[in-house]
Amino acid sequence: MRDTLNEIVVVGAGMAGLHAAEALRAQGFEGRLTLLGEEAHRPYSRPPLSKEVLTGIGMDPSGGGPGWLAGHRALRLRDDAAVDALDLDLRTGTRAVALDPAAREVTVSGPGGAAGTVRYDGLVIATGARARRPDTDLAGVHVLRTLDDAEAVRAAFAPGGRLVVVGAGFVGAEVTASARAAGMDVTLVEAAATPLTRVVDPRIGRLLTELHRENGVDVRLGAGVAGFEGDGRVERVRLTDGSAVEASLVVAGIGVHLNTEWLRGSGVELLADGAVACDRYSATAVPDVYAVGDLANWPHPRYGGRIRLEHWTNAGEQGEAAARNLLAGEGRTPFTPVPYFWSDQYKMKLQLLGQGAPADQVTFVHGSPEDRKFVAFLGRGGMLTGVLGLRSTPRTMRYRGLLEKPTTWDEALAAAGVTPAR
Repeated sequence: MRDTLNEIVVVGAGMAGLHAAEALRAQGFEGRLTLLGEEAHRPYSRPPLSKEVLTGIGMDPSGGGPGWLAGHRALRLRDDAAVDALDLDLRTGTRAVALDPAAREVTVSGPGGAAGTVRYDGLVIATGARARRPDTDLAGVHVLRTLDDAEAVRAAFAPGGRLVVVGAGFVGAEVTASARAAGMDVTLVEAAATPLTRVVDPRIGRLLTELHRENGVDVRLGAGVAGFEGDGRVERVRLTDGSAVEASLVVAGIGVHLNTEWLRGSGVELLADGAVACDRYSATAVPDVYAVGDLANWPHPRYGGRIRLEHWTNAGEQGEAAARNLLAGEGRTPFTPVPYFWSDQYKMKLQLLGQGAPADQVTFVHGSPEDRKFVAFLGRGGMLTGVLGLRSTPRTMRYRGLLEKPTTWDEALAAAGVTPAR
């Protein structure tokens, strides 16, 4: 371990930041370790925000932290004792506003707007992203990214209410399913021709559309939002196809802004979308500064270029990998994960290993889409690029090894016991 690192700062107290802090301690770092989090809450898990938190399933109103929702057991990444055992200088409600690599200082705005600086020998950037908000001031139009967002949406959930979800990505799809479970009428609006266009092949996207409709959702595809209407509070959503949808509540899942503005002028390279450019070790262009999670863009040898992942699993894995590399000095290890995500909708688990789009080959190797239970292989250029499963967790995960190395399409089909079509 490098003996020049006495003070390490992790900026961002989400999944990536907490895992980085844990890995630093696990690797033997005994110096001062500061974890800065913009939210007032201790580190928590975000995936339940659009699922269990909204439905109220498994909630414990009696405790867990500030706010009723903090009592949900699924939100807790670690209990307080485990976090305390890391011996962190944990600063919640503290936002990074600038980075000065020459002085090795992060300028912060703390509770009440109090300014200050935090010195570092090593720095891990894990400030993630914030939800892109619709252009309206009407009440009743929400986004869902934080615990506070979830509390606001949950308070507006009501059986018989009319919810319009804008955007059929993961957040939109899961909010839609949760609202149907809560007895709401739901219209799902998506400007693209199928849901999850950037993530899965349209052949899978069409199946997801059918799932929503089978569960009573009014799905509007190929139509964007022209505007929100109402007298102080949203009452309807006007679509670009000229139609209008009545609404007592709107939740928009229309993408994110990366929280990297504070890095401008620091020497950390920012790409056009605001992502932090990293090398294969997750290191930035600034010495001893690494970037992890949603905002990190790095080269991956198996996917033909650079990638950026907004996945819960990647945040944890990359946080750990970057921490090890920061401490290792010359003995660093490239970060080459198999991307993985899951989504729970209508009591069904959807899982994807690798990349699901673009794909020029799709084959269902187990089960069938008609049965709503299957494993599908996705390929591009004669190579296996992704494995997608619905209600097939063991079989899906069985094929992870095929994506840990280059695997041809025919090799993948043979591993699944499927004869290639000629």
